[in-house]
Amino acid sequence: MLGQTDACCPGLLTAPLDEDQATELAKVFKALGDPVRLRLLSMIASRAGGEVCVCDLTPAFDLSQPTISHHLKLLKQAGLIDSERRGTWVYYRLLPEMTDRLAGILTRPAGEPLPLAVETPAGAAS
Repeated sequence: MLGQTDACCPGLLTAPLDEDQATELAKVFKALGDPVRLRLLSMIASRAGGEVCVCDLTPAFDLSQPTISHHLKLLKQAGLIDSERRGTWVYYRLLPEMTDRLAGILTRPAGEPLPLAVETPAGAAS
């Protein structure tokens, strides 16, 4: 799982990501790259009380329960949500540590300009 943004994963404008950091981030962004998963995450994150039963998520989609469960599994594997089984139902909650890390990685510190581009002289090989 990704570490603290200031410790292991600097902001994208602070320093280039190393291979391991990029691999870990790519898994999270891949999980977020599907509209169904993005909607599921939004539904879970915005739920009063901080958690939601899968029985309340499934009716919002024109998909089967196993398909919804698969999408939830991918969000969980990416470290974005966690779950708890209670009887026959599973309840999901957001893991704000991961969304906070993503925000930290993607956020430019207030007031700091973007790094200047290094211009290549005309006629120089790139």
